[in-house]
Amino acid sequence: MAELVDARDSKSRSFTGVRVRFPLWAPFIFYSMLESFFQILLDFTQGMGYTGVLFLMTIESSFIPFPSELVITPAAYLASKGEMNIVLVVFFGILGSLIGALINYYLAMYLGRPLVYALTEKKFSKILLINSKKLEKAEKFFLKYGEFSTFTGRLIPVVRQLISLPAGFTKMKLLPFVFYTTLGAGIWIIILAALGYAGGSI
Repeated sequence: MAELVDARDSKSRSFTGVRVRFPLWAPFIFYSMLESFFQILLDFTQGMGYTGVLFLMTIESSFIPFPSELVITPAAYLASKGEMNIVLVVFFGILGSLIGALINYYLAMYLGRPLVYALTEKKFSKILLINSKKLEKAEKFFLKYGEFSTFTGRLIPVVRQLISLPAGFTKMKLLPFVFYTTLGAGIWIIILAALGYAGGSI
């Protein structure tokens, strides 16, 4: 069980004042690594604040792979300890997701389908874990379910980051795109925030 420990305790000092402790029955190595990793996430999130949540969620929603679980969940955990505001965590998370989606949307609209597919074969795309098969999967999903897929696609791994590209290819109207993207991203972020907040409240 995670707990809040006074930062003045020399054995529990951290940037945020929130120290994570897990059950002692866990294997020592796993316990130590997991505790350290989560502590780094907490300190990093607290250090960057809401601007960090906005920036990292913009990255996560664009073409750069960065798990939203590593942004929203620790931020919500901190909110449960009074270190951040849960409403602002959700707000900036959704805003960042929308900005990232709009980046992909306009890139696809102005570059066009052939050029975007050609770019997926470049070396830098492979570094970003993007390839034509993933893009094709997102495009088929969009063509099968239409504009509504920009909502449901936000809830599906792999498709989530790329669903904005086929929307841009087809020049989907901006207002429905913003509405469905915000709705889908909002549900996903609220789920992560609820998990993080509940974890800190145990």
